[in-house]
Amino acid sequence: MKKYFVLSILISAFYLNLFSQYGTPLIKVIVAPDHKDWTYRVNETAKFSVQVIKYGNLLENVTVDYEAGPEMLPDIKKEGVVLKKGTLDLSGTMKVPGFYRVRVWAVVDGRRYEGLATAAFEPEKIVPTVKDPSDFESFWNNAIAEARKIDLDPRMTLLPDRCTSDADVYHISFQNDRFGSRIYGILAMPKKPGQYPAILKVPGAGIRPYSGDPRTAGQGFIVLDIGIHGIPVNLDPQVYFDLGGGALAGYNSVKMNDPNTHYYKRVYVGCVRAVDFIYNLPEFNGTDIAVTGGSQGGALTIVTAGLDTRIKYAAALYPALCDHTGYLNKRAGGWPHYFRNTEPKPGEVETLGYYDVVNFARRVKAPGYYTWGFNDITCPPTSMYSAFNVIAAPKELYLYQETGHWTFPEQTEALNDWLVKKLKGE
Repeated sequence: MKKYFVLSILISAFYLNLFSQYGTPLIKVIVAPDHKDWTYRVNETAKFSVQVIKYGNLLENVTVDYEAGPEMLPDIKKEGVVLKKGTLDLSGTMKVPGFYRVRVWAVVDGRRYEGLATAAFEPEKIVPTVKDPSDFESFWNNAIAEARKIDLDPRMTLLPDRCTSDADVYHISFQNDRFGSRIYGILAMPKKPGQYPAILKVPGAGIRPYSGDPRTAGQGFIVLDIGIHGIPVNLDPQVYFDLGGGALAGYNSVKMNDPNTHYYKRVYVGCVRAVDFIYNLPEFNGTDIAVTGGSQGGALTIVTAGLDTRIKYAAALYPALCDHTGYLNKRAGGWPHYFRNTEPKPGEVETLGYYDVVNFARRVKAPGYYTWGFNDITCPPTSMYSAFNVIAAPKELYLYQETGHWTFPEQTEALNDWLVKKLKGE
């Protein structure tokens, strides 16, 4: 058991690399816009300086390739450019609200090193391209009502090896949208008797085990980490590798031409059922509950808050699944980039309207904390702003412009501090 626990921690650390700053390479390719906040007015020219550095000094006569243009859709590409003094000046602009990106690859001793920067042009004016289905609310209300006809049948198994002096940790499951379809997770709760606020943690993309969060639980919170694939989250790590390369490969595209059978239907309903599970815990204080996650988890944070008015606070890191039809309108769409390289098949555009985070964002009522950077290639900022800009609830956006699909430690700490203070009523 201890062997599997250690392995699960290692795998979780691998996936959580998405939420951590990358290691420092030997060669640094620095691309910097001339505005300190990386933000410009439409039709204003953004100037980019490029430097290739080794040991703090400019590297002369280095060869670079670069591309520039609207994010994800560059219209300028150059190869084999020699920087005699290790520097290069570029510029670009946007005629409409959006993002202009410069990516540079330096070739040194046969290895490629990358740097990029992304300038924002009035991003607060970005509007989504996805349509809001006329029966969106009735579709989801019916889906949740049908799921609740199924007994929740909660099950909890104590995991002694994961418990601490302050927190108990359980492997849990409950029925989801139909008989036999279960959601699994790791629940951590304070050992001290009482009633506590709760945090629902929704997962980023992939298939993996979970270890739980006894540290936060020990500070006086119920913390539930859920998986979305209907399998236990404490198995031999090899199981998740095999599923990721086999039966669950490409799960986000399963039956995306039918809103009633698309893979994410059970996922979205499962997030609401997770709230039901928390509400059934006698240790929950009955009112104070937050949801949080990054990437796919950022998407599920907004989805859960949009579907369930019991959510009091939402904290999302770089949400995925936003504005899928962006690519059909000649601009970046969100992860998993459904229509970037392929034309939609019959029914896909209509189906994804029911699953696009933008349409859940329109319905969020909970105060929210949102954070991301301009250099995100996985979840392009245009797509994230498409969702953020339609949120009518109280919202706070904290930008860390340089970040891509990762966070600075200070960024993650600030989000967690916000959640804790809100749930404690501070």
